[in-house]
Amino acid sequence: MSGSIQKGNGGPDVAFEDQENINSFNKLFTRSSEIEAEIKVKKTLVDDLEDASNELMLADEEEVRYVVGECFYHAAPDEAEENIQKAADEAKESLTSLEAELESTKAQMAELKKVLYGKFGNSINLD
Repeated sequence: MSGSIQKGNGGPDVAFEDQENINSFNKLFTRSSEIEAEIKVKKTLVDDLEDASNELMLADEEEVRYVVGECFYHAAPDEAEENIQKAADEAKESLTSLEAELESTKAQMAELKKVLYGKFGNSINLD
C-alpha cells in the first residue's frame, strides 16, 4: 500500500499528510469554537463588573455586601471597588489573550484551507 487512501468516488488520493492536515484543521476548528465561547463568557463578566463598579459609585453607604464565591461579606466601598477593579483587569487581560489566540487559530485554519482546497477543490468541505 502506498500510504494513501483512495476515495470511493474516483477523486484524488488522500495522502497521509493530507489526512494530518484535515485532522489539524478539525482540531483548530474545535479550539476556535471553544475560544469563542470563552470570549463570550469573559465579555459578559467584564460588562457585569463594569455595571457593579458603576452601581458601587452610586451607593451612599459605609458598608456594602461583596460576594466571594457563594458567600457575602461586608466591605468598605473602597475595598469593594478595588476588588472589582482587580477582577475587571484580570478579565480584560484574559479576554485580550483569548482574542489573540483566536486570531492565531483562525490564521492557521486559513492556511490549512488554502492547502486543502488547493489539492481537493470542491471535493472537500471545510466550512
